[in-house]
Amino acid sequence: MTQDFSLLFAPLSADNTTLQQQLYQRVKRAILDGRFAAGARLPATRQLAKELQVSRNTVINVWTQLQAEGYLISDRQGSRITPVALPRASTASTPAMLPLAQRLNNLHSGHRLSRDDLPLRAGVPALSHFPFAAWRRALNSVLSQTPQRLLGYGDPLGESDLREAIAQHLGMTRGVRCLADQIVITEGTQQALSLCVTLLTNPGDTGWVEDPGYRGAKAALHAGDLSVVPIAVDAQGLAPLDRHWQRSPPKVIYTSPTHQYPTGAVMSAARRLALIARAQQHQAWIIEDDYDGDYHHRGEPIAAMQGMTDNAPVIYLGSFSKTLFPALRIGFMVLPAHLTARLRPALHELLRGGNRLEQQAMARFIRSGDFSRHLSKMRRLYRQRQATLRTELQRLLGEHVQLLGGDSGMHLVLQLSQSDEALAAALWRAGFAPAALSTFYLCEPKQQGLVLGYGNTSTTQIVAGVKQIQRLLDHTSGAGNASE
Repeated sequence: MTQDFSLLFAPLSADNTTLQQQLYQRVKRAILDGRFAAGARLPATRQLAKELQVSRNTVINVWTQLQAEGYLISDRQGSRITPVALPRASTASTPAMLPLAQRLNNLHSGHRLSRDDLPLRAGVPALSHFPFAAWRRALNSVLSQTPQRLLGYGDPLGESDLREAIAQHLGMTRGVRCLADQIVITEGTQQALSLCVTLLTNPGDTGWVEDPGYRGAKAALHAGDLSVVPIAVDAQGLAPLDRHWQRSPPKVIYTSPTHQYPTGAVMSAARRLALIARAQQHQAWIIEDDYDGDYHHRGEPIAAMQGMTDNAPVIYLGSFSKTLFPALRIGFMVLPAHLTARLRPALHELLRGGNRLEQQAMARFIRSGDFSRHLSKMRRLYRQRQATLRTELQRLLGEHVQLLGGDSGMHLVLQLSQSDEALAAALWRAGFAPAALSTFYLCEPKQQGLVLGYGNTSTTQIVAGVKQIQRLLDHTSGAGNASE
C-alpha cells in the first residue's frame, strides 16, 4: 500500500519535549487524524533515524510504545498501521452532544452556586472558629499510632470506633435509639440519601419531599427515577393530607422535623407520631434529616423522631458538615435494627470503607470531649449572631418584619412580597449570598423570601448585609414590602 510519509521526515524541534516524545505524538496524531491509512507500512527504523538525525533506539522505542498501545503491528517485514475505527467528524461548529438521561431534566435548578466565604450563605458553619489545635491533636494521635492495617480497606459500614462514639453521642444529645452496628458512615448526607433510594426503592416508586424543601433530597429521589410528590409544609412541618396517602402512597418520605429546611418549622409530637403510624400502615420508610439538630437556641434540644417509638420505620441521617466543616465529608445514617442485617450484604457491595484515618480522628475528637466543647461554643456564637440578625432586620425594616425559623439552626427566613430571585441576584453581585426562598419550591404558589445564613457571617458582615438589603428594597418598592 502506497502512503505519503513525508510528514515523518520533517525535522524535529528543539523544544521542551524530548525527541522521542515529539516523534511519538507526531505518528499517533497522524494515525488518529486519518493521515496514515490502516495497513500502510512505515519506513524502516534505520532509514527514519538517519533522516531525522536521531539514534535508531529513539525510533525503536516509539514504535514499541505505539505497538503496545495498539496503533502498530510489527512483524519481520516491518511495522504497519493498525486498522482503527475513527469517529466521523461532526459538520456542526461544535462537537455533537450525545444524548443524556431524561432524569437530568429533573435535576436542573435555578440555584446560584456561590463560595462558602460569602456572607449570609445558609448552611455554612463558622469556619474561622474551627478548633484546629484540637483537631490536629486527634489527627496526630492517629498518625503516630497508625498500624499498617489502617492503610487498607476497612469495614464498608465505617470504623467501629467512630460508630460507637456516634451512637453514644446520639443517644445522649438527640434521643436516638441505636447500637453501633446500626450506623453506616457515609461521605455526607447526600450519599446517605442516595443509598436510601438505592436500597429501599425501585424505579417508579413514589417519594415524598417537603415543599419548600432541601434540593439535595429532591435530586436524590429524581436520580433514582422515583415519582416525586411535593408535600406542603406549614407551621408544624410536613403536612400530608388524606388524599396524599390515598392517591400517592409513598415508599419513602423525606423530612427534616427538628428544624425544617428552609422554613425552620418544628414538627409537633402529634404529627410525628401520626406520620410514623401512617408510614407503618403503608409500609413506607421515613428519612429523617437531622442536619442541624445540635443547635437549639431556646430551652432543651428537640429530640429526634427516630427515638420516639419502638421499631419506628425511620432512617436517621446526620453529618459533621454543620458542626465541624463541610470538607470533612463524614456523615452517617442510623438504620432500624431489623433492617441492618438485611442491608449489610448490599452495603458491602456498594461501599468500601474509605477515609479511615479521618474517621479514627473523628472518634478521638468526640471521645476527648473536644467535640462537645466545640458544640457548646458554637451554640453561644450562633445564638448571638441570630439575635444580631433579628435585631438589625427589625431596626432597619420595621418591628413587624416577617421572619421564619428562630429557635434553632444557622439561618432565618425573611419573608417578602416581591421577587426574591431578583433581590438575591442583586445581593450576590454586592458580595452577599442569601438564597431565594422560592427556589426551594416545586409547586405554586411559591412564597417569596430570603434564606439568610448567619453561621459563617460575622456581626460586622450581618450589619452590612442587612443595610444592603434595606437599600435594595428601598430602591425597588420600599422597605414596607418586607413587612405587613
